[in-house]
Amino acid sequence: MRLIEIAGASALILTAAACGKKEAAAPADPAATPYQETLMTQLLDAKPGDVIEIPEGKFAFDRSLSLAVDGVTIRGKGMDKSILSFAGQVSGAEGLLVTASDFTIEDLAIEDTKGDALKVNEGENIIIRRVRTEWTGGPKTENGAYGLYPVQTKNVLLESNVAIGASDAGIYVGQSQNVVVRYNRAEKNVAGIEIENTFDADVYENVATDNTGGILIFNMPNLVQPGARTRVFKNQAIANNRANFGHPGTPVATIPAGSGVVVNSNDQVEIFDNDIRDNKTTNIIISSIFSSGLSKDGMSADFDGYPEGVYVYGNRMGGGGKNPDGLDLQALKIAMFGPMGALPDVLWDGYSDLAKQIDGATPAALRICVDNEDAEVINADAPNGFKAPALATEKLRCTLDKLPAVRLANGLGD
Repeated sequence: MRLIEIAGASALILTAAACGKKEAAAPADPAATPYQETLMTQLLDAKPGDVIEIPEGKFAFDRSLSLAVDGVTIRGKGMDKSILSFAGQVSGAEGLLVTASDFTIEDLAIEDTKGDALKVNEGENIIIRRVRTEWTGGPKTENGAYGLYPVQTKNVLLESNVAIGASDAGIYVGQSQNVVVRYNRAEKNVAGIEIENTFDADVYENVATDNTGGILIFNMPNLVQPGARTRVFKNQAIANNRANFGHPGTPVATIPAGSGVVVNSNDQVEIFDNDIRDNKTTNIIISSIFSSGLSKDGMSADFDGYPEGVYVYGNRMGGGGKNPDGLDLQALKIAMFGPMGALPDVLWDGYSDLAKQIDGATPAALRICVDNEDAEVINADAPNGFKAPALATEKLRCTLDKLPAVRLANGLGD
């Protein structure tokens, strides 16, 4: 293992440390910080086993960084001490793009990227730990889409990170397999935490607050794989009521402000032992792509757009549904519960795959089951144009076999 030290490029910081003094963070001015070239060279020359140390300070970059070597660790001095600022970025689609396996990044921040902050593409054995991604100018559509963005990856751990201000998802795992997302905080994003087209994910002990939607479990068409088997438990999805600032036409732009946990077109999803409250549209939404408002143009005929095998139980919910986002949901609330009422804790759009039914009933393993004490469920009757919405609490009161815990390989997460 090589430990790569900084030489020359940040002499001011190193000299101050040697004298026992702590300098203020350097300004985000690309012309003033030669550290950009130093780090780019370290990433280009890296060898398996290297540890690239990011010193304390704020360093400015005007172009993307990239790493394509397996077995490298990037380590800072803390997410509020080692800061990579891309406020002056003029080229590149990401802050840091990693196309490698056996990669660890920890204890630093990536701020104000033009596009995604950290993207890891097609790697295995990935650890993202104590990394902060943030757009410091506040939430707005012009911000980058994703904060932490592993895609087409396997055996992935995201823990103790902070994601703020993404115009799509703060923490996003897509088209991946064997994933643990834990102890993170996501706020002021459109989607706080999103698991999309991914098999075998455990999402637990996270905080999602002040996003448009707190925690999303999605399947989208025309991607390299579908997804299933996600457990969402021991999280706090609280007061995710921020107005949607996603780019028009993107899937996330359809999420109603005030959505706590949303399952869309995904299968075998278990939601339990969470605190889900004060989300103004509703605390949990279970829906199909067919009611999402997304374009179906070009959707593969074999895409299964129905949520199936969804099990909700043992959650602590309340305070939601009082001010739904959008005229249709407002009208639904008033018609069913009056101007001073609230939508129930669970909103189901009502879609079931009729082709899979046997004798007019959905097979037991494919059912949506909500067995959550006094939590009510409303069937919005989307397949019939929302003409006859009705409470479906007792109809959906059932149980499903519980999913096994996700176990990461190679000691990740131990």
